Amino acid sequence: MNEAVEQAHRHGVLTAASLMVAGPAAADAVRRARTLPGLRVGLHLVLVDGPAVLGPAQIPGLLDAEGRFGADQLRRGFAYFFRPAIRAQLAREIAAQFAAYAATGLALDHADAHKHMHLHPVVGRLMIDIGRRFGLCALRVPAEPPAVLAACGTTVGLGARALHRWSGVLRRQAVRAGLFCNDHAFGIAWSGQMTTERLHRLARHLPAGVSEIYSHPAIAQDALLRRLMPDYAPEAEYAALCDPGLRAAFAGVRLTSYGDCVADGLA
Repeated sequence: MNEAVEQAHRHGVLTAASLMVAGPAAADAVRRARTLPGLRVGLHLVLVDGPAVLGPAQIPGLLDAEGRFGADQLRRGFAYFFRPAIRAQLAREIAAQFAAYAATGLALDHADAHKHMHLHPVVGRLMIDIGRRFGLCALRVPAEPPAVLAACGTTVGLGARALHRWSGVLRRQAVRAGLFCNDHAFGIAWSGQMTTERLHRLARHLPAGVSEIYSHPAIAQDALLRRLMPDYAPEAEYAALCDPGLRAAFAGVRLTSYGDCVADGLA
């Protein structure tokens, strides 16, 4: 995956990436990012279904027997909301992940969260409040407009419409804190399937404003990737980012990053 990010930036349209600071290949990702001054990097906050920075002794209420966040997103959401002791542990882990990112020496372009866990109002508030102490200026709001998906030929159900409306809570939190955030995000309905054909289709219907289009590219799959993302097509997503016709498809669209938008004073 790290190799795919590097090559898609060097030879494709990729402008930014997000880093799991506790991921097994984090050091390799940081090493590559240091050789790519044009690549903007942010923090991919992990609070569900993934590795933690702190150990079970420090955050016992958050981790499973293997020292990882479980995939039980709904149960965790209730615990994060109703249990003060769990919220305190949550705040410690969020701070630890921001501190680990700061220790890399990379500029913090933005922050987002694994499986969009920052849509949870408690997580969103903690992420924003703690992140600002570490220089956070921009935040992804996973707001995928149903009208654009429909124009692209994708059926939009009640769940997707509800999620789009609910993302307004996070947007209001971010705006009140003075953070920049995107107008639209694409990659939710087509998660793991951001193929060349779909990117070309999206280019024809891209709405006005700042859109983040994200994917999960890899130059090849191994057993771990297949276990973690069984329904994803990361090799096809990598090929899409490097498609030679993609720049022409997005002619008239500025390829940018969160940090560049902040620097330009966009609102």
